Amino acid sequence: MTAAEFQTICGVPGDALGQFQAYLEELEKWQRRINLVGAASLKDPWRRHFLDSAQLMPLLPPAAKMVCDLGSGAGFPGLVLAILGRGGGREFHLVESSERKCAFLRETNRITGAGAIIHHRRVEKLSEISADLITARALAPLEKLLQYAIPILAKHGQCLFLKGKGWREELTAAEKNWIIKESHIPSISDPSGTILKLEAISRRDRS
Repeated sequence: MTAAEFQTICGVPGDALGQFQAYLEELEKWQRRINLVGAASLKDPWRRHFLDSAQLMPLLPPAAKMVCDLGSGAGFPGLVLAILGRGGGREFHLVESSERKCAFLRETNRITGAGAIIHHRRVEKLSEISADLITARALAPLEKLLQYAIPILAKHGQCLFLKGKGWREELTAAEKNWIIKESHIPSISDPSGTILKLEAISRRDRS
């Protein structure tokens, strides 16, 4: 996939495309020093990373003013969403425990002008946020993601998790311990993947 194809599919404005091109340049530069993404994925970054992340943008609820991306790593999907949502009245919080990955996120956030808020913190130690929407990609199995998300998810909040081909098994396992209103949207970047939209989440009563 080319940058132009990504722009067309996602309806990215010309100025934002320039920010994504700067993002990719930083990613390729930093990748030579630290492992941000799988090396093979950089053969097709516009599909594997940018389209994969940007497909969440139309799914963000209009009322979601605080978005929190867990385990942001190289900024997918959180920093991509921050660039696309710039000036829209939302806060985008990116949570990452690795100091070096946080350094990359801060520098790329500065270069792109995304305006995201970077937290160098383990997800388990994050307590001051009450997010309307929580996102994550390639961080942990769904059961673990819910353990991370629930303490910082607002009362009527939602989760959007990018998942690969094993998502059905993860959902079945998680539903043993959680009550979830779930819907799933086929991924446009990965035919075997899906976007899990979760809401009305609560722990099952084991008493």
